[in-house]
Amino acid sequence: MTLSVTAPTPSGTTHEMADAWRRQTSLRRVYTVLGVGLLLAAMVASMWFADEANAGHFFDRLPHIFDFLSWLIPKDWNDVWRALFDVASPHDTGTQEFNFPLGRVYVWGDFYIPEYFELMLTTVNVALVSTVIGFVFAVPFSFIAARNLTPHPLLRLVVKRFMELLRAFPEIVIAGLFAAIVSIGPIAAMIAIGLHSIGALGKLFYEINENIDMRAEEGLRAVGANWFERVRFADLPQVLPNFMSYTLLRVEINVRASTIIGAVGGGGIGEELKLSISRGFGAKTLALVLLLFTTIFIIDQFSAWLRRKLVGEQAFLMST
Repeated sequence: MTLSVTAPTPSGTTHEMADAWRRQTSLRRVYTVLGVGLLLAAMVASMWFADEANAGHFFDRLPHIFDFLSWLIPKDWNDVWRALFDVASPHDTGTQEFNFPLGRVYVWGDFYIPEYFELMLTTVNVALVSTVIGFVFAVPFSFIAARNLTPHPLLRLVVKRFMELLRAFPEIVIAGLFAAIVSIGPIAAMIAIGLHSIGALGKLFYEINENIDMRAEEGLRAVGANWFERVRFADLPQVLPNFMSYTLLRVEINVRASTIIGAVGGGGIGEELKLSISRGFGAKTLALVLLLFTTIFIIDQFSAWLRRKLVGEQAFLMST
């Protein structure tokens, strides 16, 4: 029987490792200081450029950056909920600042939908339709783009580049392009956000596909199943809960995107919010911000609950 004894590490090797660690730590500190210095220099340069671009008034006006909050404070806080529900204000003098009842959308008889609720509904509809468009096209594209599932490498390359092109441009740029074709309104916003959603969801989806368990795929391949049958019965059931999770997250993102596009003519609550801010209507602006915040909060909580139901509570628990 032979006993093997591990020789002790020479002290010289230990000192070399310690010296290498200290050199690496010092190098990281140098890089950190250099990076922070470059960042500060870039900030100073950008502020200097802004000052020059504003004829030297940027720094002069900097102390007044929060002055706009003064006109957001209404004389009567009750005007905020009056503006939200289209209730007549006692301060109405015939101007647009307090003409709350004029925005009512009558449905039947005296029953009406408040104007801002109807605009918010338009914004949410744009987000939902855009997300559906993105999901419908991103799912097949993701299976083609996945390295472990694609039927042909060239086809995978084309699809990946196409999705990169769709998400390369902000939604507002795409909306401006289609607004020139189909005119401004919700249709241009749906197309723009839908196209961007295809590219964004497609990337997330094919990364999920590239990490699936291939045993079911190999089993169906062994019994002669074609590519569509393997995707339908082996791959899609594995990834569908995660697909839905990312899709629900995309709904939240698209609500914000549709609001921004609405501010430049895409319809919905964004356009009214832009007009209210530009005209200095404090009560209307606060009502719109409150409604927008509440809507996004509700969507966020609902989507989080639904994601837990689809993926399972165990996916959100810390491993022990």
